[in-house]
Amino acid sequence: MGHETGQSGGPLFKNFIHSLFRSSIVRKIFFGYFSLAALIVIISVSALSSLERLNKINESIIRRDDQAVEITEKMVDNLLAQELYFRRYFILNSPDMLVLFRERSREFDRMVDRVRMLSGEYAAFAGRLASMHTEYNNLFAETSSMPPSEEHNARIKQKQDELISLIREVSSGAKDTRHNKMIMTERIGNRAFRVTGILCGAGIILSISASLLITRNISRSIRRLKHATEEISEGRFEYKSDTGKQDELGDLSRAFTEMAKRLKLLEEMYLDTNPLTRLPGGSAIEREIKKRTVSGAPSAFCFIDLDNFKAFNDHYSYALGSEVIKATARIIEGAATGAGTHEDFIGHIGGDDFVVITSPERYSLICGAVIERFDKTVIEFYVQEDRINGFITGRNRQGQEMQFPVMTVSIAVVTSREGVIMDPIRIGEIAAELKEYAKSMPGSVCVVDRRQETGQMPPAGNIVQFPGKPGQSYETGIVRNYPA
Repeated sequence: MGHETGQSGGPLFKNFIHSLFRSSIVRKIFFGYFSLAALIVIISVSALSSLERLNKINESIIRRDDQAVEITEKMVDNLLAQELYFRRYFILNSPDMLVLFRERSREFDRMVDRVRMLSGEYAAFAGRLASMHTEYNNLFAETSSMPPSEEHNARIKQKQDELISLIREVSSGAKDTRHNKMIMTERIGNRAFRVTGILCGAGIILSISASLLITRNISRSIRRLKHATEEISEGRFEYKSDTGKQDELGDLSRAFTEMAKRLKLLEEMYLDTNPLTRLPGGSAIEREIKKRTVSGAPSAFCFIDLDNFKAFNDHYSYALGSEVIKATARIIEGAATGAGTHEDFIGHIGGDDFVVITSPERYSLICGAVIERFDKTVIEFYVQEDRINGFITGRNRQGQEMQFPVMTVSIAVVTSREGVIMDPIRIGEIAAELKEYAKSMPGSVCVVDRRQETGQMPPAGNIVQFPGKPGQSYETGIVRNYPA
């Protein structure tokens, strides 16, 4: 049985330690303090129990044994004094001696009563002492009128010796009892000292072991989190900081891992962000187009391009051209915020090319707002003379001098039907054809791919037929006249 118990005790202890390490930090610390507190209670109970026993023994010695020794010593003196006063009575013939004799007799009786009150074995001795003392007094009473004879003196002496012998027996027994009790107190004290020392030593070992186990468990997780922080701070966001714990530090490590994933995504977005407009760049745009096409949800892909931007750049400087790009980004963001939803995506492909991905129901409002706001804003970047003329003079790619109208915006919109998965490459090809046709038209225009038969139709008066490839047809609306 003992062997089986030992075998079952091991796994139980291991399971307990395992469950302890999987618990929260509060429970771990509570267990450490609880173990120490429990040991302190055990030590206190053991010490107090020993002290209580010692107090009872000492109280018994003081209130019974010491008093018994003290009373018996006085009893002997009292008996001898009785005999002395009785003999002086006959020698001096003084009644005062007889009075003192009787007082000593009464005092002896009171001492006997005190012995009787000590209870236990002393009560039995008290009865014998009282009986013998009565016999002793009767011997004196028999010769109260004349001096005692030799025979009578012998009887008195014999009774006195018997009384003194009994008194000394009581005194000796009290002394022996007191001695035994003192030996017992010494043993109890030594035992209490050893037990307290052992428990204190065990408590120190237990507290140190518990603190080492708990602090080591916690510090190990903290070191891992510290290392994870260093790794993440150096840009290694794929580092896994999971400590495998189920406590607060385990939750923190898992939160670290999630934070690292988000930081990695944010860094990718930041690295893929256009430094001029802070809008998502090429990779982010590709991922978004792919996500929208794979989902099969109806979407409208709006590709925005500025017309005559290179001529403006060459004429006014790249610095002012950059301001036009930033202003265009703000215009697109404002239009998407006002006419779109939070699910719309805005990206900066590069240079003067932008993209807005929205729903087929909202693209016309967004594109109309972009065209209206752009036409009102872009003119402010020209000097007064060029505003009046409506053009600037510059050289084309062949080096020929020519007039370039004020910048306009061309928007090519490719829509998709619900449940139809479109190829992102094909979307780009269609957008390029639409944008090329849009640039051939004067002013700011929006050309829409209507083959998917979705989206809002532009007003009928603004629709023109685009002569595309055989089997293809596009519709375009000059949406600068749409209501914003």
